[in-house]
Amino acid sequence: MQPPDLTQARQQLASGTIFNLCLTDLRLPDGSGIDLVEEIGTKYPNLPVAVITAYGSMETAIRALKAGAFDFITKPINLDNLRQLTAAALKLTAFRQDTPSATTSIINNPQQLLGISPAIQNLRKLISKLARNQAPVHITGESGTGKELVAKLIHTQGPRRDGPFVALNCGAIPTELMESEFFGHKKGSFTGATTDKQGLFQTAAGGTLFLDEVADLPLHMQVKLLRAIQEKTIRPIGSQHEISTNIRLISATHKNIAQLVTKGNFRQDLFYRIHVIGIELPPLRHRPEDIPILAKHLLQRFATQNGTTIPVLTAEAWHALNNHPFPGNVRELSNILERTIAMCESGLVQASDLKLTPPTDTQPQATSQSNSKPHELPTNNGNPPNPLDPPIPPPNNETLGLEASLEQVERQLIANALETTHWNRTAAAKMLGISFRALRYRLQKLGLETE
Repeated sequence: MQPPDLTQARQQLASGTIFNLCLTDLRLPDGSGIDLVEEIGTKYPNLPVAVITAYGSMETAIRALKAGAFDFITKPINLDNLRQLTAAALKLTAFRQDTPSATTSIINNPQQLLGISPAIQNLRKLISKLARNQAPVHITGESGTGKELVAKLIHTQGPRRDGPFVALNCGAIPTELMESEFFGHKKGSFTGATTDKQGLFQTAAGGTLFLDEVADLPLHMQVKLLRAIQEKTIRPIGSQHEISTNIRLISATHKNIAQLVTKGNFRQDLFYRIHVIGIELPPLRHRPEDIPILAKHLLQRFATQNGTTIPVLTAEAWHALNNHPFPGNVRELSNILERTIAMCESGLVQASDLKLTPPTDTQPQATSQSNSKPHELPTNNGNPPNPLDPPIPPPNNETLGLEASLEQVERQLIANALETTHWNRTAAAKMLGISFRALRYRLQKLGLETE
């Protein structure tokens, strides 16, 4: 009997038979499986295609994903992985049939991704397209451009939307706890492991795992992450058995990973594995037409949260906003308007009320962290603070005692650094000459950290 080949596949597809999944080897007697992937993507876009690759042939698997395959499986085939792949394909087929407008829902819902600029309109279309497959996506962009929002939209617009969306900032986990956070551990596997713990790969099963600031992973964790992605299995610390995983991976960073690869700080094989499809988010200064739309939305949201009326911005205030470079992007705009509403008493916002920090060539580029920020801290009489300036002496300093006085000094230094870096904690920590973890500890100690 002649083995199945490319010709037979084409004949079956042309017969009119409805298929829910195409599973193809990459090496066929009369051609390449990638050719079949591309043909199906063009002629039968609703048919999911998965490819079978040889063990260790990740470059070929990545080529197939870029060509339009929704997933891959390696030889020798693990039955659990095959079952998961088939279930995902059937779910994807049902999703496409049940939601014919899924490709346009994100485009027609501006509340999910605000803006009218061509860059944002193209981004909406790309998100809709990427939501329909399983290929790993890597999102790049400056701090505050909305990388996590884009990751969530890819998740909620796709067939995994009923599964969990698990986000992790790789730069915020102590190195010694990373393996446990990613893969979990068994009770008694190390000191302090009093119970079994599931890792993020298990927590995100059936959904999406979003790794923010993935460039901050140390090299030893990059090796472990690469293996988990390639083999689709993990082994919790202290366990003798591997566990199959079922996640879609989305990663993000504000750093240039290609440069880190050149310097030897990031593994090239992991870079290629997570960067199957790349998205670069535009900074806010490159889409100024979106600033009024974002500002009005944020003003309404903060006013509702605070139980106040929406303040009115003067023409000068609008002009100042529209011409501000926003090095912190949408996050900076959000922080400015939230602060303005909290401090505004008259209901009319002047340009001076915005307290926009003048741009400088030496201003540090913000790095991506969570959208939360510490409680509002006092500034230097309304002027943009300089973290290198002497701290403002606390009142009645002689009655505070040494410890309280030091806390006042520490509080003011941190306030100055956070204000200058637009509440970005990583940039503030760098400016203060301390680690991100040390800054987070001090924020908690001083009661300034928010959930």
